[in-house]
This record gives sequence, C-alpha cells and structure tokens, in this order.
Amino acid sequence: MIVTKEHRSELLYAKSLLENPGVAAKITNYFGKPIEQGFDLLPDKWNEKVGEITRATLLKSADAAIFSMKDIPGEASSNTWHKLGVAVSGGVGGFFGYAGLAAELPMSTTIMLRSIADIARSEGCSINEMSTKLACLEVFALGGSMDSDDGTETGYFAIRSVLAKSVVEAAEHLAKKGVTEEVAPVLVKLIAKIAERFGVQITQKVAAQAIPAIGAAGGAIVNTIFIDHFQDMARGHFIVKRLEGVYGEASVKRLYCSISG
Repeated sequence: MIVTKEHRSELLYAKSLLENPGVAAKITNYFGKPIEQGFDLLPDKWNEKVGEITRATLLKSADAAIFSMKDIPGEASSNTWHKLGVAVSGGVGGFFGYAGLAAELPMSTTIMLRSIADIARSEGCSINEMSTKLACLEVFALGGSMDSDDGTETGYFAIRSVLAKSVVEAAEHLAKKGVTEEVAPVLVKLIAKIAERFGVQITQKVAAQAIPAIGAAGGAIVNTIFIDHFQDMARGHFIVKRLEGVYGEASVKRLYCSISG
C-alpha cells in the first residue's frame, strides 16, 4: 500500500512525540537537578498510597471527563486552557506536598483526560465511540521506554501490545452493556494495567514536588510539564490511530518502526 508523503510526515511527527524522553527526564532538564533527591524526602510506603490513589483517580476521571464530553470531531483542541487548569492544581499540590496528592491528583488527572479527549476529537475521532474513550485512557500508559516480552517491540507499540487484550475485552463489554456495575471489573482490569505505567510517572512527579526548592510555584511548573507530556503522547497516539483507520494497523506499525528523523 502506498502511503502519501503528507501521511508519512505526520507519522514521523507522531513518532518523534511518542518516543521522546519521559516525565522524569523532562522535569530534570527543566530544574537542572535529578528528581531522585525527592524520593528520600517521602515517607515509607508512600508509593503504595500513590498506586491506590492513581487507580481510583483514573476510574473517576474517566466518567467525569470523557463520558460527558460533546462530540464534535475535527474541532481544534484547547491545550492552553487545560495547561492553565493543571498548573493551578499543581500549585496547590506543591504547597501541601505529597499530603495534598489525594486532593490534587483527581483534579489534575480529570483536566488532563479532558485535554486528551479534546486532542482525540481534533484528530477526527468520535468521543461517542467506546474505542475512542478507551484510547484516551491508554494515553496515560504512554511515555518512556519499554521492552516487550519477546524483544520484538519497544516503546509505543510495546505498551499497546501489553494493553491490547484488556482494551478489546473492555470495549466489547462496554459497547454491549455500557458503564454499569455489572461490567465494572472489565474496566477495572484495564485501568489497573494503565495505572501500573501511569503510577510510575505520578511517583516521579510527587518526588519532584517534594524537593523543598521546588515548592508550590514549582508544583505548578511540574504539572505544566506533566500535562505537556501527555498532550504530546495524545497527539502522537491519535495521529497513529487516524492513519491506522486509513491504511490498517499492520501497515502503519511497519512504517512507524522503519522510519526515522
């Protein structure tokens, strides 16, 4: 199948976004100090608490953000307004430190998920479709390197492979029965997998905000870096998804793996 020059350029752009360094590297580059310093300032078992909050947050945010959004495919995304909202919540979270995470994370994650859905819509996806809603949740698992079990895939497609079965199962059940208590375990299973990846990036964010020199003002900056990262992941993800709709998943994946800047 012949891929147009324009679509090839779009895919190269998507790859440049999706395979970029993760949140930790971006935070370190901005502040000029490794965020590992912040890990020593957090209490014992704080990462377990982050995991619990992350799973609960993703479940609540999915309903609050994407399941209530109006469907206008192709409308431009409002990235700046979403960044502003997350920066404000990050400032509050930075002021209270890790103790404010339970209050700050649901707010900032809901705003980020709304932004992700907004980007999906701007790439021509229908927010009314369950596959799009689930693809929005997938974005939180993206970013940073990851090797697949068989070593044949890395990065973006390796993460999608890990999530693939859970995404299909959730889509099938939710398409038939909607979001009800009866199918909750299916959605919980998918979100648990996403939370494993998202939780790592959350812990990096919390560690950065725990550094005294960063504080409340730094918390706003950290959250801005955070949402900027996931907006990039969303843009790349939905460019790929759009092109898969034109050329098929297998063809786009082969081209993605073969091209380089």
